[in-house]
Amino acid sequence: MNILIIGSGGREHTLTWKLAQSKQCSKLFVAPGNAGTDEIALNVDLSVTDFEGIKALVLEEKIDMVIVGPEAPLVAGIVDFFKADKQLKKIRIVGPDAAGAQLEGSKDFSKDFMMKHGVPTAFSKTFTKDTLEEGKSYIEQNKGPYVLKADGLAAGKGVIITEDAAEAKQSLHEMLAEAKFGDASSKVLIEQFLSGIELSVFVLTDGKNYVILPEAKDYKRIGEADTGLNTGGMGAVSPVPFADEAFLSKVEEQVVKPTLEGLQKEGIHYVGFIFIGLMNQDGEPKVIEYNVRMGDPETQVVFPRIQTDAVRLFKAAADGKLDKVKLKVTPKTAVTSVVVAGGYPEAYKKGDVMDIPEADKDKLIFHAGTAIQGEEVVTNGGRVMALTGMAKTLNAAVKKSQSMARKVKYKGKYYRKDIGQDLLALIQK
Repeated sequence: MNILIIGSGGREHTLTWKLAQSKQCSKLFVAPGNAGTDEIALNVDLSVTDFEGIKALVLEEKIDMVIVGPEAPLVAGIVDFFKADKQLKKIRIVGPDAAGAQLEGSKDFSKDFMMKHGVPTAFSKTFTKDTLEEGKSYIEQNKGPYVLKADGLAAGKGVIITEDAAEAKQSLHEMLAEAKFGDASSKVLIEQFLSGIELSVFVLTDGKNYVILPEAKDYKRIGEADTGLNTGGMGAVSPVPFADEAFLSKVEEQVVKPTLEGLQKEGIHYVGFIFIGLMNQDGEPKVIEYNVRMGDPETQVVFPRIQTDAVRLFKAAADGKLDKVKLKVTPKTAVTSVVVAGGYPEAYKKGDVMDIPEADKDKLIFHAGTAIQGEEVVTNGGRVMALTGMAKTLNAAVKKSQSMARKVKYKGKYYRKDIGQDLLALIQK
């Protein structure tokens, strides 16, 4: 089977690595890919939203299945493009159509969806530039912490949390009146703050049947002890010690099933991933957000734990036969530490030459913002690489991941040295 993966990050390198292990995979293409995918597949220099270019590639290379990694092409309607094209409509494509992708593409839509279908979540109100003053009054009338969310896609940076009312009002003004996040903040949700411990649960669905993949906890802030600016993710751990069988059973009954039933009631045939960002609030799950693709860097700890053949898994999702696949997962713990460019998540430099250690079966290297320059691998993004360690215990997995992160060398490298430490403290209590 010839397979195309769309995307260029750590998520896509991980999926490429996993698919390449399958005997069912004949040829593997990644558009546009990175220096890591280049080692195991053929990179094709195409934008993820160049649908005509992707069509030409699919037809020329006789692609049998397309797996869409990032959210932008999904929200832009790549699945609709395939389904409407006579030459493409029979090609398997894993990802939701534009209607389903609204779960991530519009926070306003997803919040309405949750309220309508009884999915537990925080209360919120939505404001626009025209109702900016009402939004400021709403902040004054309520106690902090205040959670402000840009309605649209903002590369994981469209959420502001502050305890200060004046700062919240200023942020609301910047988002709405000054378009801080462009069109993404033409609408802003002010949401009830949820306290507890965050985690993510991932579902793969064929529109009717589903499998729940291993859960993960990620680390979003740039600074240790969860301080500083939000990033796309500085590390992740799977499994999550506080997500026991009882809690995950509640997630399935109160969140997963109502979500899938809600999509069917809305007439949305949803094929692909649903990433459910959750707060464990005193043992009760509350949904923070949906994403319509796998998380990054969560993919780098979730897929190394999956033992089921990945081609079989994705093919079953595309064919509506996920009920025929049994998901096998290793009990090992996976921990990933992300090394980033100096200055990230603000201005950072690209093009620094990298020195990368050797990987082995329990020390995995997943490229994100990398490129090939001559014969060298160079930095090509804010989040450069994810280093995943696997072991029988969380402590051992942390040590392997951090050891790999230390060994990666390039100018300005930074990584968090406390990934997993909060969970270790929890276990030791």
